[in-house]
Amino acid sequence: MDAIATRQGRSERRKRLKAELDRVIAEALDEQRIVGTVVEVLVDGEPAYQCAAGLADREADRPMTEDSIFLLSSVAKPIATVAALSLVQSGTIGLDDAVSEWLPAFRPRLPDGSVPAITVRQLLTHSAGLSYVFMEEGDGPYHRHAISSGLDYTDDDLPALIGKLTAIPLSYPPGHGWGYSMSLDVLGAVIEQATGLKLPEAITALVTGPMGMGDTAFSVADTRRLVVHYGDASPRPQRLTGDDAVPFFGNPVRLSPGRNFNAGAFPSGGAGMAGPTGDVIRLLESLRTGQSPVLDAPTTRSMFDIQARTGGLAAGAGWEFGFGGAVLVEPETAGTPQSRGTLQWDGAYGHKWFIDPVRGLTVVALTNTAFEGMNGRFPVDLRDAIYRSL
Repeated sequence: MDAIATRQGRSERRKRLKAELDRVIAEALDEQRIVGTVVEVLVDGEPAYQCAAGLADREADRPMTEDSIFLLSSVAKPIATVAALSLVQSGTIGLDDAVSEWLPAFRPRLPDGSVPAITVRQLLTHSAGLSYVFMEEGDGPYHRHAISSGLDYTDDDLPALIGKLTAIPLSYPPGHGWGYSMSLDVLGAVIEQATGLKLPEAITALVTGPMGMGDTAFSVADTRRLVVHYGDASPRPQRLTGDDAVPFFGNPVRLSPGRNFNAGAFPSGGAGMAGPTGDVIRLLESLRTGQSPVLDAPTTRSMFDIQARTGGLAAGAGWEFGFGGAVLVEPETAGTPQSRGTLQWDGAYGHKWFIDPVRGLTVVALTNTAFEGMNGRFPVDLRDAIYRSL
């Protein structure tokens, strides 16, 4: 009888979840806040919800499918993080290694001219003193040096990027501040040096290959499954074609989907990969369970620990930073139904994911609409609907 009751409870939960999430997705599509999405929810490792809705290509009237491939933007960051932690786990690199041990030319200075040590740990936690071009106002040094965020078009390879970043003064002493930044791109160069492989091959060998993430890479083999990406606009999202500027908290972010097809552009460990929802949730679920072919349980648990204090800069009040994403420490302060210890991050092209170990939840929502799918009403409504259903 207990087993029957459990099955019935799961069935009812799935029905509630489907009704709630179908409504949220339908509203976002009807109101033209997003063009299309694929959402997957696992509860205690079991599929609880999967939906492909809307259009992968609005102009061609091509429907979204569950195996649609998205430009992942910052959803690449936990992938690169897992790759780096696997090298830490094997003893190939150390968290407290000076980055200059691996990249001798990378020695950016502070404004006073001194050259501080930057560690691998600080790259992993965005506490190295670096920044992003879209975090600057006006004609800052990242603009003047034409630093690509990994989202816009560039012909710079990885050595050229490292050279440019070396020439820019650090924003603060490493380890004494926090700022969302190009640090995962620098980490990509460290991974190359540590493995002797180009970053795409290293990520395949260290993460996507062992994880069975066969459709996730720095290039797209099956372009028929690649979605068209759009940016927030009125009365409906605009199709992104070139270096389109999409407003983001007052600053424009340049998004160039064609960058993925430029073989000369540096492989961006922070923003350069593409893949489907199914591959992403496979990786995240392995982190929730601690049963990964890549990381052992203690290393996995470290991703959910507070690794850097951010003063609310990572994801707002109540959140700090772990490895690969923000960690929830004060749910009431953050105003979220998620549990303490939730790991969460997003992607500029319109994505949100989170892992709530307390509730056994792994959630991935990829959209083709920036920035509504990342920090608009859609991910908040989706999150709240999930917890109401539980």
